[in-house]
Amino acid sequence: MHKVNGGFMANIAKSRIRDASEDPKDTDSSDEHKHSTVNKPVFFTAAGLITAFVLWAWIAPGQAETVIFGSMDWIAANLGWYYILTAGIIVLFVVVIALTRVGNTRLGPDHSRPKYRLFTWASMLFAAGIGVDLMFFSIAGPATNYLTPPEGTPLSDEAARMAPIWTMFHYGIPGWAMYALMGTALGLFAYRYHLPLSIRSALAPIFGKRIHGGAGNAVDITATLGTIFGIATSLGIGVVFLNYGLSELFGLPTNAAVQVALIALSVLITIFSTVSGVDKGIRRLSELNVLLALGLLLWILVTGKTAELLGQLVQNIGDFFSRFPGMLLNNFAYTEGAADYPADQWLGDWTLFFWAWWMAWAPFVGLFLARISRGRTLREFIFGVLIIPFGFILLFVSIFGNAALSFFRAGDDAFLQEAVELPESGFFNLLSQYPGGTVLIAVAVFVGMLFYITSADSGSLVMANMTSKASLHDSDGAPWLRIVWAVITGALTLVMLFIDGVYTLQAAAVLIGLPFSVVMYLLMASVLKALRAESRSLDSRLYSVARASRGTTTGSGQPPWKERLAGRMAFPGPEQARKFVEEVGIPAVSTVAFELRELGTDVYLSQGESAEDGMPFVDATIKFPEQEEFKYQLSPVMHATPSWAPKDNEGTEGNENYYTVEVFTARGTRGINVMGLTKEQVIEDVVSTYETHLTYMAMGGTAGTSFTGVETTAPTEWDGTGSVDTDITDSESNSN
Repeated sequence: MHKVNGGFMANIAKSRIRDASEDPKDTDSSDEHKHSTVNKPVFFTAAGLITAFVLWAWIAPGQAETVIFGSMDWIAANLGWYYILTAGIIVLFVVVIALTRVGNTRLGPDHSRPKYRLFTWASMLFAAGIGVDLMFFSIAGPATNYLTPPEGTPLSDEAARMAPIWTMFHYGIPGWAMYALMGTALGLFAYRYHLPLSIRSALAPIFGKRIHGGAGNAVDITATLGTIFGIATSLGIGVVFLNYGLSELFGLPTNAAVQVALIALSVLITIFSTVSGVDKGIRRLSELNVLLALGLLLWILVTGKTAELLGQLVQNIGDFFSRFPGMLLNNFAYTEGAADYPADQWLGDWTLFFWAWWMAWAPFVGLFLARISRGRTLREFIFGVLIIPFGFILLFVSIFGNAALSFFRAGDDAFLQEAVELPESGFFNLLSQYPGGTVLIAVAVFVGMLFYITSADSGSLVMANMTSKASLHDSDGAPWLRIVWAVITGALTLVMLFIDGVYTLQAAAVLIGLPFSVVMYLLMASVLKALRAESRSLDSRLYSVARASRGTTTGSGQPPWKERLAGRMAFPGPEQARKFVEEVGIPAVSTVAFELRELGTDVYLSQGESAEDGMPFVDATIKFPEQEEFKYQLSPVMHATPSWAPKDNEGTEGNENYYTVEVFTARGTRGINVMGLTKEQVIEDVVSTYETHLTYMAMGGTAGTSFTGVETTAPTEWDGTGSVDTDITDSESNSN
């Protein structure tokens, strides 16, 4: 479901979000011109299946309609409970993750911190809640729920009370929980476990190296098929919505010719932005769209029945959260509904459609959410995703939905009937009731047009990426591939609209959601396995905290407490950090590596200087079959000198920065500074850290948890003489 402002998505898709752990070469501007290689099995299979479906629907539309709606009816009658249960399980799963101690796990190394400030990040999540389909359903949903409620008496006070609540529910927490699950999986395995940013990488704990073969291809094909149907559904809604708005403004007919022209426009804009590089202009307009959408909302609130709308908003909030648990698993097992619109049909048309649509959009939006959230804890990420976008959706649906309900309840039956029978009309008909209606409709058409275009543009980019070979550099699919997917998506949207309009797209979304729901369960199993490993790792490192606080005596003869105070008040400069690494760190780590080699362990020892700041580092790595590698790396880290630092402190006067020397493991650094220790104390720390890793692996059993689904460049192998063959680049230093 297109809940993401396409312009923001395209912006993030082309950006490099890095923290202090990344190789600066990865952020070189030249990377923007590099493109991923096409994944031929995924591309040709997915494109072939979609093309065959398009041709079938084009040649035999009657047969296609019968099969699509017949299959949807069967799913609604026999598997409705499965969709409802799946949504409930996903909500419970992500909330439990956020509330337990693994919620402190970061989407990135332990030392990573968010690139975006809280306000900027929240603004991006806020923008993720806006799309042309929200404008479409903010009136159509409450109108349908008021006229033909799944429970209760039509046109009653209770039906009016629940009408916006059901729409909020369908646009609310269950769907965003699906996005949070996908974002958690993608972020963990890409940014914490250093795998390419793809769904197959997120399943590495389950499939292992098989993600490179048929299993990985099958997952990517399923995700590609689900995503293209999700995008086509959003574009189809956008087409009929804009067609009606243009008809209101300019008198254009609401027919197939105009809809074909709009689809062709989306394809042409995608081709133009791909070959000309004008994405930035489109993104700027999409940011303006957010402000215009807010302007429409405020206009309705201020010029309408302000006090009544605010009172209804407050009650809507209370009703939603008080009734949410019951609504989450309500499949109307004891409810028949209206004779002309049974509850099971309502369930299929609304809840099942929305849950399948959310699943189809999960890879798209999950990628967006993961990229803007790197460095945040899972707790921050999950609660942010569940609350911030939904907060805006609740406000939008409540204001617009209740504004429309006030006309319905006042006896405007024509408005109500048209909003139900011709749902694309509802938003524009509401705006026409307020001062400056023509201007408001023009603004709404402009907003919808930009959302529509950016959806198509960013959708083709994501489709190209999903059918290309993922890399560690977040490169995009080739421009020609992006154009191909724009054309295929446009053709799919077109033939589905020709069959039976938006309803066919909705039915197809329900069908495609069924196989992709299996992927969602696999993602939960994969994330659970990874976070259990995180929990075991945390248990095995508990004693290392006490160890890190011991052994700070440097042999100066001073009492330990004086040395501790001196260490806390010291802010050494770069030369002191360099001297410590070269005279203490490298000899200590090399000594342990030599001894481990003598004991029969394959140790890779590397040393060199960071390409970013020229500071030295030393790295010892041991790879284990089907287990996470052991890494002990000493590397200087620069910090801003605090304002309270003693001005007469050696190396502090006049310096804006100071250095620590920290231990980096495969999951980053926990910020423990070892500068000031003796060689023997560093040796003890290396050995203790290695023992901690062995304990962690033992707690995981013999199979352990392996994230070896991608081949990476191994560090230069040590020749056993205490030296290193060649230096390594910064990408092999504290990037791990």
